[in-house]
Amino acid sequence: MVQAGKGSVTLFKRMKTTMSMLSSISDFSERPFAIRRSIRAFSRGVFRLINNAIAAVIAQRERQAAYAVLRGMADRELRDIGIARNQIGDGIVLAARERARIQRVLARRP
Repeated sequence: MVQAGKGSVTLFKRMKTTMSMLSSISDFSERPFAIRRSIRAFSRGVFRLINNAIAAVIAQRERQAAYAVLRGMADRELRDIGIARNQIGDGIVLAARERARIQRVLARRP
């Protein structure tokens, strides 16, 4: 049993301190979630940046390969597919733009 006087004041102070600690814990409970959300958003942005850079390098290599194949064809083979030798560079650029447009359309589908 606690006697009136000095001992009861100390017990009251400890209870008050404990209650304020519990209320202060709830203030910090949202911070880790916000930090995790920020890190997740930053990670997604970095991933997209890296993914787009790799996709650009792959697309450039594909254009180079197509250009090399077309340059190696004879005039008759080029006529068979409907292009002239002077249309090779422009044709590759137009085909790359069309492919990029189609990929954007397909990416938007649910």
